Amino acid sequence: MRTYLLSGLAAAFFATASAAAQTAPATAWTSSLPTALEQAKASQKPVLVVFSGSDWCKPCMQLKQEVFDQPEFMQYAKDKFVLARFDFPRNKKNALSKDQTKLNESAAAQLNKEGAFPAVVLLSPEGKVLARTGYRPGGVAAYDAYLDQLLAKK
Repeated sequence: MRTYLLSGLAAAFFATASAAAQTAPATAWTSSLPTALEQAKASQKPVLVVFSGSDWCKPCMQLKQEVFDQPEFMQYAKDKFVLARFDFPRNKKNALSKDQTKLNESAAAQLNKEGAFPAVVLLSPEGKVLARTGYRPGGVAAYDAYLDQLLAKK
C-alpha cells in the first residue's frame, strides 16, 4: 500500500512539473541593453524596454502586476519582443548589485534621459526608438492591443 501511494505521489508530482514546464513561457526579461539588442538583431524582433521603480513608483507596480507579471502577457510577448527591464529601487533592502546599477544607469542615459517612471520604450532590432509610453489602465488585453497599435505605426 505504501509503495503504491509513494508511486502515485511521484507520478502526480512529475506530471504536474512536466505540465508546468510545457506551459511556462520561454520569454525572459534581460537586464542588459546590449544583450537585448543582440537578441533583437538575431531574432529580428523589436525590444520592449521597461524602466521602473519597483518599490516606490505606484504606476510601475501596477503595470508590472496588471500586465507584465501575467501569463497572458508573456504568451503575447514571446514571439513578438525581446524583453528588457531596468529597475531603480530606493529601499536599501532592494538594492541592486553595483554591476546591475551601472547597466541600468547606462540604459537610462540612452533611453530615459527625462527620468520618467514607468517608461516603456519600443526599439527596432537596430536600436532605433519606435515609441515611448508608460502605464495604461485596462490590464493585459488592453495593453497588448495598445502595443500592437504602436508597432503598426512604425
